[in-house]
Amino acid sequence: MEYRSLGRTGVKVSSLCLGCMMFGGKTTPADSAAIIDRALDSGINFLDTANVYSIGRSEEATGEALKRNGKRNEVVLATKVHGKMGPGPNDMNNTRRHIIEQCEASLRRLQTDWIDLYQIHRPQSDMPIDETLRAMDDLVRSGKVRYIGTSTYAAWQLVESLWASKEYGLNRFVCEQPPYNLLDRRIERELLPMAQSYGIGTIPWSPLAGGLLTGKYSRDSQPPEDSRYANIDANPMYRRRMNDAIWDVIEGLEAIAKEKGVSLSQLSLAWCMQQPGVTSPIIGPRTMEQFEDNLKAVDVTINDDDRKAIDRVIRPGTNVSPYYEADWGVSAYRW
Repeated sequence: MEYRSLGRTGVKVSSLCLGCMMFGGKTTPADSAAIIDRALDSGINFLDTANVYSIGRSEEATGEALKRNGKRNEVVLATKVHGKMGPGPNDMNNTRRHIIEQCEASLRRLQTDWIDLYQIHRPQSDMPIDETLRAMDDLVRSGKVRYIGTSTYAAWQLVESLWASKEYGLNRFVCEQPPYNLLDRRIERELLPMAQSYGIGTIPWSPLAGGLLTGKYSRDSQPPEDSRYANIDANPMYRRRMNDAIWDVIEGLEAIAKEKGVSLSQLSLAWCMQQPGVTSPIIGPRTMEQFEDNLKAVDVTINDDDRKAIDRVIRPGTNVSPYYEADWGVSAYRW
C-alpha cells in the first residue's frame, strides 16, 4: 500500500480510502466490522463516513468496529456535516449552530474524542464562508477536530475559502472530496490544477461512478434488482446518470480492461488513483467480495499507452454522466 500526504498536513493516508456509507445500512454492523478489519490488515488507514449515512448508523457501526478492534489510534477517521438530521429548519446547513451540534453528535456515535478530518458535505450559496470557517476553526482549536475539508466544492469556492482563512486568521481547508470517475472528468479543468497549486488534497468520491463502472451493468440488460439503478424512473438523479451516452464509454473501457487482464472496476480505480493531483479515491464496498475486488486495484499499473487509450474513449475534462448536481450550488459544473 502506498501512503500519500493529505494536502500540506504531512499526515500520511493510504492511496485507497475506505468509504463507510453502506455500513450500518445495507451492510450489517457485523459485516461492516469484518470489512474494516480486513481493510486495516491490508494497509488502508483512511476511513470516511458522514452523519447522514443511514442517519447516523454508519458512524455508529464504524465507531463500534474501531472500539472493538482497538485500532482507533491507527486510522485517519473522517466524517462530514451539512445534511439534514432532523425535521426542523436548522437541521441542515453550514451554520455554526448546526456544525457544532452535529460534531458533538458524531463524536458520540463514533465513540471517539476527536475527528481527524471534518468535512463540509456540500457548499451552501446563501451562507457566508466565514460563518462556516469560524465554527470549524473553533472545533480545531478545541481539539475535537484535527483538520477540516470540503466535499463537492468548485475551484472558485475553495479559493474563496482560502482567502477568508487568510483574511480572518482561521484554519484552512486541507482537502476537497469531489466526484471523479471515467464518466465525469470535469474536475480536470479547474479543480485538480487549483488543488495542486494550493496544496489541497483530493479524495474523490464515486470513482466507480456509483457502480456503473463495476461491469454489472450493460446496454442490453436490465439492472440487477438489488442495485441502485433497478428503478431509475423513481430517482431523477440516477436517471440522468444512466443515460444512452455512457454505454460507448463503458464498452470501450471494458475492452481496455480485458486486454490488461483486470476487471473494469480495478481499471477504473487504478486510473483514478494514479491521476495527477489525486490523493486517495474512496471505495464504498457493500460486501467483502466487492472490497477484495477493489483492493486489487493497488496492484494495477496505468501506463502511458493505457492513458492514451482511455483518453480516446472519454476525453480529458469531459463527462457523459453528471456527478455534480445543480442544486448543490456548484455552478462551475452545471454544464
